[in-house]
Amino acid sequence: MSAILRSLASASRPVFRASLAAHPAPTAARSLWSASKLQVPPSTTYSSLRSTLSTPQLISLRQFHATPSAKATLNQVQRGVRKRVKRKTKAPALTGCQQRKGVITYIGIKKPKKPNSAERKIAKVKLTNGFHVTAYIMGEGHNLQEHGVVLLRGGRTQDLGLKYKVVRGAHDFSGVAGRRTSRSKYGVKYVKTHLCVYINS
Repeated sequence: MSAILRSLASASRPVFRASLAAHPAPTAARSLWSASKLQVPPSTTYSSLRSTLSTPQLISLRQFHATPSAKATLNQVQRGVRKRVKRKTKAPALTGCQQRKGVITYIGIKKPKKPNSAERKIAKVKLTNGFHVTAYIMGEGHNLQEHGVVLLRGGRTQDLGLKYKVVRGAHDFSGVAGRRTSRSKYGVKYVKTHLCVYINS
């Protein structure tokens, strides 16, 4: 307890620069104590509050700061130096769009990073906005060739280090044959199965 009180006395914050024994508690600190359902009269001093507050309350008092949250000063507003931090996009080649059309320039195979081991199909695509990107070809099997038109979307392939994926079932890219689950990701329509019921007479 004595160590906490010594830290309160030697604090560099404006609220605690005054003597703990003689000066009344500031309004901001009193509102904090009243929020904790403590009866604090207007003439209360720090010395009397030391005896009433428990150790957790003293620790929270030490962390309390009467200064408001950081806001732009008048000088900063006039200079125009306070600017919002822009969020970095994870798919910069799409330039704000959700998908982009492009033409395939190369189709090949790329091996993933350790510890994974495979031969992943990739395609290098020239987009309509002029960007050249490498995209991952999802699913089992594909019918893509060079100079084919495809649709690209954002989506990381972590072990390949790629940021884009080719949308299946769009333009020249067919869906995965026989796919039953996650059909929307692999460009497969729902196929109704007709059940024939035979009644033995």
